[in-house]
Amino acid sequence: MGCCTGRCTLIFLCAFQLVTVLERQVFDFLGYQWAPILANFIHIVLVILGLFGTVQYRPRYVVTYAVWAAAWVTWNVFIICFYLEVGGLSKDSKLLTFNLSQHRSWWHEHGPGCVHEEVLPTSLRLLDHQALLSGSGCTLEHRYIEALHSALQVLVALVGFVYACYVVSMLTEGEDSFDFIGGFDPSPLYHVSEKPSHLLFKQAYL
Repeated sequence: MGCCTGRCTLIFLCAFQLVTVLERQVFDFLGYQWAPILANFIHIVLVILGLFGTVQYRPRYVVTYAVWAAAWVTWNVFIICFYLEVGGLSKDSKLLTFNLSQHRSWWHEHGPGCVHEEVLPTSLRLLDHQALLSGSGCTLEHRYIEALHSALQVLVALVGFVYACYVVSMLTEGEDSFDFIGGFDPSPLYHVSEKPSHLLFKQAYL
């Protein structure tokens, strides 16, 4: 089976997801966003698993990727709601840092057009014990940048889910058709071995 359109598209989508999530992981590390860092790491592992399953014709791995793609969509929808403060969520809470740091999104201080202002730490619970930076006058607020990042992940994951389901159905149909043709049918061996035994019995009788 050659590289059909569905498999090639899914391979491209997995590679594109890896590039985008690695870029996102870098900025989450810079902003000490521990919950997204953990989610991104799991996503990287399972996308690699789905990529391997697509290349090596392993439908179970592709199914695992498809299930995670649905979970990944849910997570990114939550991130969008978090930064846009939908459903009572607040972007200023420490939920994404596990309450271990006062840092927020890296884009909060380093967004387009932001002016940096040093803010002395007011708590001894800071991990780095350094002054925080506060951005003001940003051309695009950090919450919209984070929401756009998550929206891109949602879009790619939805397309990846659809193509993963298509590839799984294609691989399973290929296996079923091989069995139906008679790839493992033992009846020819039975007929081949039956004829010599019949001839030997006839010769012994004569």
